[in-house]
Amino acid sequence: MANNAMAQRTGQTLGSRFGWPAVILLSALCVLAMGHIDWVAKFPSALQLPIGGLLNAIMNWLVANTEPFFKAITLLLGYPMGWMRALLHWLPWSAFIAILVMIAFRAGGAWLAGFTGISLLYVLGVDLWDEAMNSFALVFISVPLAVLVGFLLGVLGDTSDRAKRLIMPLLDISQTIPAFAYLLPILLLFGFGPVVGLVASILFSFPPMVRNTMLGLRGVPLEIVESGLMSGATGAQLFWRVRFPSALKQILIGVNQTTMASLSMVIIASIIGGTADIGWEVLSTMRKAQFGESLIAGIVIALMAMILDRITFGLAERQGSAMVRKPLLQRYIFPISLLVVAGLLVGLRDAVPVLGQWPDAWHFDFAAPLNQVIERFVIASKPAVEAIKTACLFFVMLPLKIGLDKTVGPYTWGFTPTAWHVASYAALVVLASLSAWRKGHTGLAVTAVLAGLVFYIGLTDMPWIAVLSILTWFAYRLGGRKLAVGTALGVLFLLFSGSWDKAMLSVYLCAIAVSLSFIIGASLGTLAAQYNGFSHFMRPINDTMQTLPPFVLLIPVVMIFKIGEFAALLAIIGYAYVPAFRYTEHGLRHVSETVVEAASSLGTSRAQMLFLVKMPLALPNIMLGLNQSIMYGIAMLVIAALVGTTGLGQEVYVGLSAGNFGQGFVAGIGMAIIAITADRFCQAWQHNYHLHVTKGQP
Repeated sequence: MANNAMAQRTGQTLGSRFGWPAVILLSALCVLAMGHIDWVAKFPSALQLPIGGLLNAIMNWLVANTEPFFKAITLLLGYPMGWMRALLHWLPWSAFIAILVMIAFRAGGAWLAGFTGISLLYVLGVDLWDEAMNSFALVFISVPLAVLVGFLLGVLGDTSDRAKRLIMPLLDISQTIPAFAYLLPILLLFGFGPVVGLVASILFSFPPMVRNTMLGLRGVPLEIVESGLMSGATGAQLFWRVRFPSALKQILIGVNQTTMASLSMVIIASIIGGTADIGWEVLSTMRKAQFGESLIAGIVIALMAMILDRITFGLAERQGSAMVRKPLLQRYIFPISLLVVAGLLVGLRDAVPVLGQWPDAWHFDFAAPLNQVIERFVIASKPAVEAIKTACLFFVMLPLKIGLDKTVGPYTWGFTPTAWHVASYAALVVLASLSAWRKGHTGLAVTAVLAGLVFYIGLTDMPWIAVLSILTWFAYRLGGRKLAVGTALGVLFLLFSGSWDKAMLSVYLCAIAVSLSFIIGASLGTLAAQYNGFSHFMRPINDTMQTLPPFVLLIPVVMIFKIGEFAALLAIIGYAYVPAFRYTEHGLRHVSETVVEAASSLGTSRAQMLFLVKMPLALPNIMLGLNQSIMYGIAMLVIAALVGTTGLGQEVYVGLSAGNFGQGFVAGIGMAIIAITADRFCQAWQHNYHLHVTKGQP
């Protein structure tokens, strides 16, 4: 037994010492051989499996044998959807605004009530009220159903560890597979119409409710549960009168997140729902290059998102902090007052017609002047925009995509590369690696060599054997055998499914976007943690960017930069920098006061306090921001496919457009593999960092 342990430790030592050199050597040999051996450069097509065709056959069988069942569900869900639409269109605008303003006042006070009223008056003024009511109908039906499904699954996961082990991977898959990927099977099963958008919205938005329900129930203090048991409570009483009220605040946060997820599906659902809602208005006007009209409609979606976000979050805070049981009249006075006000305004609409129908003379159309302003701005900024696009494309994007050996030339860099340039580049990479290695930074030395190799060859042209070996060994060093096996299986799926080339295109674009998002977000978050004024200035900007549906971000980007990968890059950055900002600021602001005081007593400067004290302690939070930025970036890839990008996102969208379930779903699984692998890498790094800090290691 001792000999086995010694052999295992010897193997680990040899692996840590010679593992990376062996991987680097293998990668270099593959690069040298790829021009002579075809199967080294490209995975053999003969080994690719017809996974897409198999999925199509399964889906065709499922549709043929379950059509009556799903038609019945479509008919069943169609009734509440139709009733809600009819109710919202029948209700006078004055009554709807009054109800939401009163709810907003209860949730967030006078400021939120005023914001809600002004926002809804804007919707009336731009003549998009009917479209907005259709979108509200989708949210008002999908959110309760998603909350119910998520709550039941969350309770099941809380009561059974076996169920939790089954539920958690399903949540990971459902939240990492792009929504476009499962829109097609929903369309095939439920048929074309508004119910498709409803089902898609439910499936997309219930996971946050599951996670928050489990988190809230498992976070109930043991003392409270024991107190309930000592009082003789039954199982049902213990849940509904003890655990549920204690977890209510966290559960209501789940309702908030579910509402926002449902609203983010408005545009995507409109693609297959065929309904005249705000999502369709944005989509149709953007396809016609009517940027003024699409921006006006996009603002409506942003305002709807902010209203629902603030109201649901405010109610979560209010209900979560008010656990005292109130008398019956006090509990129902507010809903009664809502009904009274709504009934009064409904009764007055015949006597005062303006309360029932917004006058046409009060509509204002600023789309034409907005289009003129946009056109003038685009013309005036064209030289600067083209310079930025060209610099980013030739010096960052193309080198990572296809390599310096294919990018550098007279047209791009202004000279023709020679053997001396290649030798100088190789020497620079070797010197940087040796310098890091001599200073004891082994990981940095390995990174320098691998980055130099990737930038010279290009990520999309890297031999698949090299990428497989690099990722697998990195996973093993980071998280052990389990993570290495999972990573290898994920890479092999991409290879055998024929998704490898598209996956590398997605990784290339996402790597640049996430890196820039993290740098921008972490830098701004660091400034916000140091200066309260800057934090207050950035807060509404971040709130807007986080509540804005991803599709709306494409509108200003496409207006200025036109379609293409650069426009997609900027849209992803705008969507993915916020988590890095928030987690960095939170981590730096919540460093232990005891540690800060101890460092101050030693005479540390402001810079030393930030970089030597706060940054190391906040690093787990900062890395969590990186994790979330990666998830946001990958989620945005499918949306970015609508403006001309290539990769797995485009495959998902093309599969949806062509009715090819297998193509879209295989690409969606590929994106989920990339997202889950990146997530597990970040989690493993945080775990290792925690262990090093616990042991007192640097």
